[in-house]
Amino acid sequence: MFDDIRPYRDDEVNQVLHKLINEKELQESVAQFSLPFLKKYVPALANFLVKLSFKYRLKGIHCIEDIQNEVAKYLDKIIKTSTNGFTYDGLDNFDKTKPCLFISNHRDIVLDAALVNYALHKNNMDTVEAAVGDNLLHKEWVADLMRINKSFIVKRSEKTKRAMLTASKQLSSYIHHSLTEKKQNIWIAQKEGRAKDGIDKTNAALISMLLLNKDKETTIADYLADLNIVPVAISYELDPCDHDKAKELAERQATGSYQKQENEDLKSITQGILGQKGRVNVTFCQPIQGEFEDSKAIARAIDNQIINNYKLYPTNTTAYQQLSDTTNAIKLNDALNARVSDLTQEQKHWLLTMYANPVFSKNALEQS
Repeated sequence: MFDDIRPYRDDEVNQVLHKLINEKELQESVAQFSLPFLKKYVPALANFLVKLSFKYRLKGIHCIEDIQNEVAKYLDKIIKTSTNGFTYDGLDNFDKTKPCLFISNHRDIVLDAALVNYALHKNNMDTVEAAVGDNLLHKEWVADLMRINKSFIVKRSEKTKRAMLTASKQLSSYIHHSLTEKKQNIWIAQKEGRAKDGIDKTNAALISMLLLNKDKETTIADYLADLNIVPVAISYELDPCDHDKAKELAERQATGSYQKQENEDLKSITQGILGQKGRVNVTFCQPIQGEFEDSKAIARAIDNQIINNYKLYPTNTTAYQQLSDTTNAIKLNDALNARVSDLTQEQKHWLLTMYANPVFSKNALEQS
């Protein structure tokens, strides 16, 4: 029933790893970043060395937990080399013995779920199965890579309304099944696509999808108790992809559209993982409980918690102050100055806006 979207199981690991080790495109992608000089001048040797490295590093891996432990080691290195400190809090806000559906704001394609996982792993809690859109899985080996690391697929590319509804019902059923039968934590972003403008807002359609599996006799309150939704606020002091996001937003404003370049998502994934992020914080919020009128009300409750618990950094407050100040008396700090130095005025405005919007959101919430 779920074979086309579920993560891989332990008994599938060896076969999938064998495929990945021998996947030439994967070898080339890794060689491009890890052995750039050799890749340029002796590409066949670079690919061969990457394949040897794969074989050596993966020889002791035989199950999903082995893979998760390897990923945790890699995240250790990423946090040390690309952040000025990673903090997390709020783990006491929910019952750790009951599987949770973590719904977070969405700033980075890979790291949002990975950092939630890292905090759980450090506290000896089960890691999540993470939702990933099929728009990111154009190549079979990318899908294999995601699914062997506990990701399940969200079908976003169906061509008809009937097919989309069928896919949504399957996804709703799978999430409920994973939480209640498999006793597995789940992570999903609050909306499709990253919040490139810095506005963290849950799509009510996501909540409607989650409720598709609810039968008519079950109240929303009872079904929410099954889902055990825990909002998560993820805050980055610096966004490694802010330049590209600002350019995209400026182009959309100027022309009404934006055309992605080939392999742009892969570039964003790499940039997000390796780029400097400053300080990073993950806050686990209070579970969403009780009776609600509809999906929009549930989405608002999630938003309120994420906005309230979003950690503001000087990049946020300084950008907000400059956009709010008409006298231009507010000067940007060094971090923001360096990021806007080569941008047009329109692009600079969008970059500052994405950092300022969490402050605008908090202010609007306080005034409502």
